[in-house]
Amino acid sequence: MVSRKRSVSSRSRSARRSNATSTTPRVGTAYGVHGEVLSEQPHAPKHTSHRAPKKRRKHKHLVLKWILGIFAALIAAGIGLFAYMYITTEIPQPEKFALAEKTTVYYNDGTTPIGSYAEQNREIISCADLPDYVGNAIVASEDRSFYTNKGIDPIGIARALYNNLTTGSRQGGSTITQQYAERYYLGETTSYAGKLREAFLAIKIAQAQDKSQVLCNYMNTIYLGRNAYGIQAAAKAYYGKDAKDLTLSEAAMLAGIIPGPSVWNPDANPTQAERRFKRVIRIMDEDGYITPDQKKEAAFPQVIEMQQNNQMSGPNGYLLTTVKNELVNSKAFTAEDLETGGYKIVTTLDKTMQDEIQQVGDTRPDGMPESIEIGGIAVEQKTGSVRAIYCGQDYLTKQLNNATQATFEPGSTMKPFGLLGAAQQGVNFNTIFNGNSGQVFETKPGVTASVPNALNNNWGYINLYQATANSVNTVFMDVNKHLGAAKLAQIAHQAGIKEDIDETTTYNILGINAITVWDLAQGHATIANNGVKNTLHIVDNVSTADGSKELYKTTQENDQVFEANDCHLVQKAMQGTTTYGTAAGITKRLGREVAGKSGTANDELAASFVGYTPQLLNVWAIWNPAEDGSAQVVPEFAGYGVSSTGYPSHLFEEFMSQALQGQPVENFTEPTDNGKIGGPDGTWGTGGGSSYTQKRYTNNQWRQSTNSQSTTTETPNTTENTQPTQPTPTPNTTPESGQSGNEGTGGSSDSGSNSDQSGGDSGSQQQQ
Repeated sequence: MVSRKRSVSSRSRSARRSNATSTTPRVGTAYGVHGEVLSEQPHAPKHTSHRAPKKRRKHKHLVLKWILGIFAALIAAGIGLFAYMYITTEIPQPEKFALAEKTTVYYNDGTTPIGSYAEQNREIISCADLPDYVGNAIVASEDRSFYTNKGIDPIGIARALYNNLTTGSRQGGSTITQQYAERYYLGETTSYAGKLREAFLAIKIAQAQDKSQVLCNYMNTIYLGRNAYGIQAAAKAYYGKDAKDLTLSEAAMLAGIIPGPSVWNPDANPTQAERRFKRVIRIMDEDGYITPDQKKEAAFPQVIEMQQNNQMSGPNGYLLTTVKNELVNSKAFTAEDLETGGYKIVTTLDKTMQDEIQQVGDTRPDGMPESIEIGGIAVEQKTGSVRAIYCGQDYLTKQLNNATQATFEPGSTMKPFGLLGAAQQGVNFNTIFNGNSGQVFETKPGVTASVPNALNNNWGYINLYQATANSVNTVFMDVNKHLGAAKLAQIAHQAGIKEDIDETTTYNILGINAITVWDLAQGHATIANNGVKNTLHIVDNVSTADGSKELYKTTQENDQVFEANDCHLVQKAMQGTTTYGTAAGITKRLGREVAGKSGTANDELAASFVGYTPQLLNVWAIWNPAEDGSAQVVPEFAGYGVSSTGYPSHLFEEFMSQALQGQPVENFTEPTDNGKIGGPDGTWGTGGGSSYTQKRYTNNQWRQSTNSQSTTTETPNTTENTQPTQPTPTPNTTPESGQSGNEGTGGSSDSGSNSDQSGGDSGSQQQQ
């Protein structure tokens, strides 16, 4: 009992002491049996209200909710953006650059290449014939997960992005499909936005296209050094073979250099190329593409010597530019089309004839000045097809094409167009003309001048056959007096000559207007084809690369612009040139009928020859430009005449003797000369005729008369191109006798030096 009381008393005292400071027990304080404090919570800050701690907890919850909301919104936006970009990303049309393929030009056999046009050197091929290891080597080198990934490699992209951000480099993390998307559809992409689009496109492609299609297009697109785009061009550039014939080692070497083809190829860095080669072989073994034995046997391959881009050197550059110009001018193709379209162009050029014409033109005799230029062309007149063309020796040295661009004065090779005009007017070719030198003609209205023959030769009274064979200027000026300068120009243009022909002077029949070899051949080809004009062309057809689809075909116009019999008369007259005239002996030496006409420009500035058989026409011309391009006299060289007109006929004979080998001998159609002696009005020539025929002069014994009798010539009212001294004309017998009196012995020898020479000063018109 006592103890109990004391306990109570003791508790009371404690309570009183406690009440001195607080009348209420503190929450969270532990008391003993006697009221003593056993433990006490730390004093918390005093608050005026119990609501304050609750508000802080709610604020924390709101911040967390905002963070989670923003994060969720970002995820949703990312998903939405991904969905939007995926839906809106479409596989576009391939880039023209990716599809660009070189166009190859061939001779008329369709298999022998001349060269190509290429914005880039690429040949697109089908991959079906490629060995499997070609594609597998590229997969091993560029994208080991290619056959299993969905178009992109997230880990590779993340790694590349990290390295780019931390190092400032531009490391790639692209799969083959991404690289394919970039090269084939997008062009080069370097921005992050571009790479993002590339990735989405790769995903789309992986779902839409078969892996084999992606890999094949990639192989046809990639750049592999040596200016080679695609596996086919690379195989040829490094190994001189088609891609289908590549060995395992060769394929592995090419695959290894893909990331840096310009700096890792064997030409630039053989050590790195071999290191990359070994890496590809190792991966191919690890991934099961090859056997351990194949790995062991694989050796770094030897590449061929790098070929310089010299396809334009020599004559090839002329041929390729002529072909391109013809197609572009036809409006069927643009230059860009030809450089990127991958076409197959088959020309009309015969490889054998082209080699022959080049050899003939390139062979220069001793003493021939280096400054002399030569142009030549061979044409199948029945179709207008150019079979061979001599444009110069080396395109890289001189780009001006001597057959299609350079011009010269054709001289007397224009006379056959006047002869054709006489036939059209109904003039019998046996009509007699005064063939003596120094006759006076009205060259323009109110302007007269004395016209000499070459070397002032007096030919007496001769018919048109003889005048053609010996190229007598005065006879043809008489012809043009009746035709008129405008008519002569019209006939030349109808025949196909495009260059300007002066319509104001009758001198135009003497070839005073500069034209090209091509143009001259075009005009004569129409006469040689019996009056049917077909535009000369060097392109036969254009097709797709495999030849399966024809895209362009040159058609023959077969435009009958002249009467056939009129052309037969001209052909017959021109045969005199090659039998007894200015190119005597050619017919005999070739063993077949040949029509021909030689020409010398005024003042001996150029010389030319046109000749043809019924199946092939050939034109040659020479001229002598000064360093500034101005015309100079063609000097005598190697025994070829005062003005070397014999040299073009020599070139003709050299070429035709080769080109006609094995071809059948064909004869010209014998014409009917139903024209009237003296022309329809009897005013042509002397108004009389001659019974002479060409046969009478085939013995090559025609000579000019040496009769020195003189006649009176009309005094020019106005001087134009006159000589200080005039030759003495020779009348010989009277025209009424039917005989010219100049029966003597015939013209030029067979040596090649002939009488088709120009004489006189710069004011004379002595073309022949």
